[in-house]
Amino acid sequence: MIDVKDLTFSYGKDKQALHGLNFSVGDGEIFGFLGPNGSGKSTTQKILTGILKGHGGTVSLFGQDIKNAHTQEFFQKIGVLFEFPYLYANLSALDNLHYFASFYPKEQLRDAEELLDELEFKRDFLKKPVSSYSKGMRQRVSMARALISNPKLLFLDEPTSGLDPAGAVLFRKIIEKERQKGTTVFLTTHNMLDADLLCDRVAFISNGNIVALDTPRNLKEQNSNHSIVIDYLYQGKREEQTMEAPELKAGIPFVYDELISVHSQEPTLEDMFIQYTGRGLT
Repeated sequence: MIDVKDLTFSYGKDKQALHGLNFSVGDGEIFGFLGPNGSGKSTTQKILTGILKGHGGTVSLFGQDIKNAHTQEFFQKIGVLFEFPYLYANLSALDNLHYFASFYPKEQLRDAEELLDELEFKRDFLKKPVSSYSKGMRQRVSMARALISNPKLLFLDEPTSGLDPAGAVLFRKIIEKERQKGTTVFLTTHNMLDADLLCDRVAFISNGNIVALDTPRNLKEQNSNHSIVIDYLYQGKREEQTMEAPELKAGIPFVYDELISVHSQEPTLEDMFIQYTGRGLT
C-alpha cells in the first residue's frame, strides 16, 4: 500500500529534515509513525499525502509513484484526519460533511448522519455551526470527514486528541473496524496507549531518521528485564517480592497465604521511545 525508499527532504541549504527513510506499509495494516516535535514526522506525512512536494527518493501509494499522481481518482482513495480540525466554522456538521462529500463519487460515499451517529455526535448539534462545538465534537466531525468517502488509505494525525476516555475508546474501536474492512491506516500520535493498542507495527523517528521499527510487543519484549513483581498476603500482612521470570519455573519459592497480583515488569512503549531516541514525545 505504501512503499518509501531513501526518502529525503530539505527546507533549505542547512535544514535537512529527512535523511533517507525506508519503510513499507502493507494492505490492511495499522502502522504507527511516532516521534517528538521536530523529528520529521509531520514532514513525512505531508509528503505521503501529496501536500509537500520536492522530496528525494521514491514514495509509492497503491503501487504508483506519488510524484506522478495528479489524478482526482488517486486522491479520492485517501482520507485524512489532520491534527487541527479543518472545518468551516460557520457551517454545521452536516453542511461541512455534505460539502466535502461533493468532491467524491456518490457511490463511494457513506451517509453523513449515520456516520455521525456511529461517532456518537450529539444530534441536537447537527445543524448548529461548528464554532459552537467543543474540541471533542469537532474531532468527531473531523473523523467523519476522513471516513465519509470510504477511503482505502487513511492518514490519522492525533485521532483521539480532545476526547474524553470514553471517546478515545470509541475512536479506537472505529479505527479497528476500518482495518477489518481492509482499510490501511497510517497513524501519527503522541498517545502511546493508542499506538500500543492499535498498531501492528510502529516506527520511531528522531532527527529525520528511523531509529526503530517493529511490533510494539517485540520492541517491549526485546528490552524487558524479565522481572516479575508478586504481591501476596502472609500472616495478615501484605508483602511484595521481585523475581526473575525463570525462577518461577519450579513454582513460587516462598510461603504465602494468598496471592494478590503477579505483574511482569516489561517496559512501556514510551519507555522504548525514550531509550531509542533519548527524547520524550513532546
